[in-house]
Amino acid sequence: MPKRPLPSVPSDAVLKRSEQLDALDAILPFDRRDHLAAILTDDDVETLKHLASEGMGQNTMRAFASDLAYLEGWCLLATGDTLPWPAPESLLLKFVAHHLWDPVRRAEDPGHGMPADVEEGLRAQGLLKSLGPHAPGTVRRRLTSWSILTRWRGLKGNFSEPSLKSALRLAVRAAARPRHRKSKKAVAGDVLSQLLTACSGDRQVDLRDRALLLVAFASGGRRRSEVAALRVEDLHDEDPVPLDPKDPDSTPLPSLTIHLGRTKTTDAGDDASVVLIGRPVLALRKWLAAASIQAGPIFRKIDQWGNINRRAITPQTVNLVVKTRAKQAGLDPTMFSAHGLRSGYLTEAANRGVPLQEAMQQSLHKSVAQAAGYYNDAERRMGRAGRLFT
Repeated sequence: MPKRPLPSVPSDAVLKRSEQLDALDAILPFDRRDHLAAILTDDDVETLKHLASEGMGQNTMRAFASDLAYLEGWCLLATGDTLPWPAPESLLLKFVAHHLWDPVRRAEDPGHGMPADVEEGLRAQGLLKSLGPHAPGTVRRRLTSWSILTRWRGLKGNFSEPSLKSALRLAVRAAARPRHRKSKKAVAGDVLSQLLTACSGDRQVDLRDRALLLVAFASGGRRRSEVAALRVEDLHDEDPVPLDPKDPDSTPLPSLTIHLGRTKTTDAGDDASVVLIGRPVLALRKWLAAASIQAGPIFRKIDQWGNINRRAITPQTVNLVVKTRAKQAGLDPTMFSAHGLRSGYLTEAANRGVPLQEAMQQSLHKSVAQAAGYYNDAERRMGRAGRLFT
């Protein structure tokens, strides 16, 4: 079938879909709605609205919207038609072939992998940014989203076909890519201390960033989206606790509970919560008092003149805070990201001998195997097995 560029959608149809997407304003970023409206079909928009009404988490909804837009854009360019429901097996195999390919073979055969016109079309729409084959995790996630959306439409897909599983396995092997950590280095205790020193001033932005870093780390290494979404209403003061749990007469420390509600690793009915004790509580209270924040978002935008916005920061801002403070501390900002606070929390807990299960109660990791990886690294570094010839 001949390929063709995306058709020009009538402005009134785009406007209508944009208005429907406005109903999801708490989920979809405003600057993306018009773009999504030009790519998604009316049925796609109805599906997203249905998912939102079912109480799906905001981050999951954003991922579904992004994946659906990419799939629609890719399918139109690759086949000349909108995404069929359910997708035939041949289309799923074509998707794998277009996104997981061998760079060495591509250099010898330009026809290998994604066709040039499809690639150029996706780049022109801002849907494709990677220069090489996609990360296997990205391909698997989009196939999973595709499968879930198919089931939500009451249809049975072809995602369990042996041919697809085999093609995916072989393609991943051919397009072998080294696994990259979300943060090249963990923000463990020593690094966190340097970041805190970089924001030890008394400016509003210093107070905010100091509280943000301490809260994000001490609450179990919260994800950047969870930090950005924190509200005063989520905080609940608790009775002071002793500095030494074994000595009730030791110095009392302030404490509070943060109710997170639903997180990436908890179910819709769960009321996830974590505890803050000591320095993070003091830093948080100091920021809230200085900013006169009594309700609403905790961590807010601050302009270059120090004016505090009523709106919450974005998850990207959390990442920027980590990188900015790392640079000010004399560290390489490319080595650290917001996720480093999460990995750093477990790394620090392991280094201090905190039991894994106790640390997971705070980090809310669902997988013991994943959390245990940080503990295994710490044990290997401190153990004898690696010191047989030193």
